[in-house]
Amino acid sequence: MHFVKAKGILSATNGMNLYRGCTHGCIYCDSRSVCYQMQHDFEDVEVKENAPELLMEALRRKRQKCIIGTGSMSDPYIPQEEELQLTRRALTIIRDMGFGLAIQTKSDRILRDMDLLRDINNRVKCVVQMTLTTWDDKLCAILEPNVANTQARLRVLKAMQREGIPTVVWMTPILPFINDGEDNIRSIVEACADAGVYGIIHFGMGMTLREGDREYYYTKLDEHFPGLRQRYVRTYGNRYELSCPGWKRLEEVFSSLCDKAGIIHNEEQLFQWMRQMPQTARAEQISLFDML
Repeated sequence: MHFVKAKGILSATNGMNLYRGCTHGCIYCDSRSVCYQMQHDFEDVEVKENAPELLMEALRRKRQKCIIGTGSMSDPYIPQEEELQLTRRALTIIRDMGFGLAIQTKSDRILRDMDLLRDINNRVKCVVQMTLTTWDDKLCAILEPNVANTQARLRVLKAMQREGIPTVVWMTPILPFINDGEDNIRSIVEACADAGVYGIIHFGMGMTLREGDREYYYTKLDEHFPGLRQRYVRTYGNRYELSCPGWKRLEEVFSSLCDKAGIIHNEEQLFQWMRQMPQTARAEQISLFDML
C-alpha cells in the first residue's frame, strides 16, 4: 500500500472511498477497468491518509444532513483497515455529526464497528450492504479468494438483524456458466429471507466486462476453469453486457422467491430508499449519493 494526501473525499452525490484499489482478489471486479484511470497496481492500495480530516470539513459545510455512502469502488474493510482504522474514524465522524450511512462490504470485519453502526442507526439511519454471489463456499474461495466466505457474510447479516440495522444484499455478478444455476439463486434468496434482509439488488442475471477487467477475468478463468474463456469468446465476443443463458427463467425464479419472502427487489426503489433520510427528518434534507 501507499499513502497520499487527497484533495477531497466526498463526491458531488455524497459518496466516498477511503481507499483506492483492493486486495480481496475478486476475479470479476469492475474496479480494475481501465476507464477508472488508476495509476498504480490494483493490489497496491492507495490510502487517503487525510480522509477523516477532509470528511469532517466537508460535513461541516453541509447545510442539510444526508446519507453518506461508502464502499462502491473500494471495500472499506480491506485488511489494511485493521491497522489504519480510517473507516472507523470516518464512521465516528458521521455518527458524531448526525449524518446517516449506507456502507457496502464483503468483509466480516464490519462487525468490529457494530457499536458505531448501531449508534448511527439509532440516531439517524444506517444501511449495511453485503455482496453474496454464490452459496457454495468452495466456489466462493475461487471467485472472491481473500475475503470472508458466504457463510461468514450471512453471519454478519444475521448480526445486523439482531441489532435492528437494515440490510441490502448485492447478488451480483451472476457469472455465465459458473454461478448461474437456479439452485444457487434459490439458496441465496432463501438465506436472505432467513436473515431478514430488506432488499436484494442484482442488475440482471449476468455480468459486465470491459478493458482491464476482462483481461484479469479471463486469466482467472484459464487458471480455475480451463476452456471456459473460449466459451465466453464464442458466446459473447467483446460485449460489455453478458447475460446468462436462461436468464429469463432465473429472473422469474428470483422475483417469485423475493415476492414470497417480502424482499424488495426493485433496484430503483431500493436506491431511493437507501438515499432517503428518515421520515422524522425534514423533506428538504433528502440527498443523493452515487452507489454505483
